[in-house]
Amino acid sequence: MLLEGKRILITGVLNDASIAFSVARQAQNEGAEIVLTSFGRALSLTTRAARRLPNPDAQIVELDITNEADLAALASRIGAPLDGVLHAIGYAPDSCLGGGFLTAPWDDVAIAMQVSAFSLKSLAVACQPLMTPGSAIVGLDFDNSTVAWPVYDWMGVAKAAFESVARYLARDLGPHGIRVNLVAAGPIRTIAAKSIPGFEQFEDAWTLRAPLGWDVRNADPVARACVALMSDWFPATTGEVIHVDGGYHAIG
Repeated sequence: MLLEGKRILITGVLNDASIAFSVARQAQNEGAEIVLTSFGRALSLTTRAARRLPNPDAQIVELDITNEADLAALASRIGAPLDGVLHAIGYAPDSCLGGGFLTAPWDDVAIAMQVSAFSLKSLAVACQPLMTPGSAIVGLDFDNSTVAWPVYDWMGVAKAAFESVARYLARDLGPHGIRVNLVAAGPIRTIAAKSIPGFEQFEDAWTLRAPLGWDVRNADPVARACVALMSDWFPATTGEVIHVDGGYHAIG
């Protein structure tokens, strides 16, 4: 019961294949009360997914991460202290993926950067009034800070920026006792992953190179890492990227 008595905000639950859904399920199994976020057309998907959790009565609050009014109202909508926050938000227009790196227009790139990188700062600032010393923010990452991946294009650039944002948040929120860490996951067959042209290239690479092997249908190892980082077992860890990828990142 690593999260017994804790209250955790979880973004990004769309269906039971979402990594965020696995985190929500694992968090409840470890004793947490969870709050989900969603908005617009995705709200019905999140509501359906919530019914499949061990405790199907999770609170759902409206949050469009690009909407300043939603961000300003988030603390009052949640209405109670938070011990942990999961950032599982990312999006890039089609022009930014699948080989369009040289041709993607700035307006589309700006959307990818705002939703996939700047949003970590937005979420952290919106939640900070509810977070007490010892609380934690965890973001879902795909390790992009040192290499260029096939077909990932501007989302790769956004994820590299995401890692940098996490380090600066760790610097500025550390004095408040708030930890900020990322979990760099191997490829999982989520709705977002299926929208990336050529995603199967990632699956093939992990099959060949991950020394522990990798199951693209199983997000549970990633969820366990997120839960551990939000627990009291990592009290002095912040600004870190934890790889949960079967060891792929370590193999040349």
